[in-house]
Amino acid sequence: MRTLVVAEGDFGAISDVTLRVVGAARQSGQPVDLLVFDATTAGAAARVSGIERVLLASAGPIDALSPETVASQLQQLASEYTAIVAAHRSQGRAALPRAAALTQSAFVADVIAWHEGQQFVRGLYAGSVIATVVSDTPLTFVTVRPSSFAPAAADGGSATVTELQPIAPFAATRLVERHGAVHGGQDLGNARVVMSGGRGLASKENMARLGRLADTLGAALGASRAAVDAGYAANAAQVGQTGRSVAPDVYVAFGISGAIQHLAGMKDSKVIVAVNKDPDAPIFSVADVGLVGDLFDVIGAIEARVQQAGLDA
Repeated sequence: MRTLVVAEGDFGAISDVTLRVVGAARQSGQPVDLLVFDATTAGAAARVSGIERVLLASAGPIDALSPETVASQLQQLASEYTAIVAAHRSQGRAALPRAAALTQSAFVADVIAWHEGQQFVRGLYAGSVIATVVSDTPLTFVTVRPSSFAPAAADGGSATVTELQPIAPFAATRLVERHGAVHGGQDLGNARVVMSGGRGLASKENMARLGRLADTLGAALGASRAAVDAGYAANAAQVGQTGRSVAPDVYVAFGISGAIQHLAGMKDSKVIVAVNKDPDAPIFSVADVGLVGDLFDVIGAIEARVQQAGLDA
């Protein structure tokens, strides 16, 4: 049997997120296919290393695909696969459980490791417990945490492209309008450096100041749930169990205490830098570099160094 990866809506390119999902799927030990809903993406998909077949689906405009439509397509393909995989992001979290219900199959969410076969590792209770889940259904739908897997190479493959029969879009729901949340110049999920602010920033204006500094340094802006709930940052910037999971090369936390729910979303970062005035803050237990002090003094010092370097902060 085979494993199928559901690509993100990448609009002509294959994103790092999709490449990481392919990297996860290859751990199944089975041939891997890639499902795309955009004809302009098919060529790039065929060049991904480790992909044997690219399936090109047609179900109306890609930016208007509903989870029900994607689930219907997956239901039609289900008999060919033992695992169907997507990123643990909005599309995958919405479509795959629906497809699992339609096919009476198992669904395993937010997988961080995949052993050969149908053995999946995922965190429970905000990552304080790590469980190995074994699925015994013929087909398992899986969402994986992209940051936990190395990406497949974007080039080197020569997969065949197969066009599927068009399916009718789900008619009971209709996309009326889309609003994108802008919270910085870098995509939070793919950024190599993330600078996050917590409740210690004390205001929306100070969060905006941190955002300008992040933009200047080529970093993405993140926030704790406490900062989001206080209205300092948009929901799209939230890092943690109920927000985004990130694993950048460097994660810098300003004024974040380090509640377990936040740590669950960033503890896989390669280097963690924490700035907090409380020496007993839990964030220091996972930090590689910790600075006890006033975060505004630290931000001011970085801004001064940026100006000395001739950058526009």
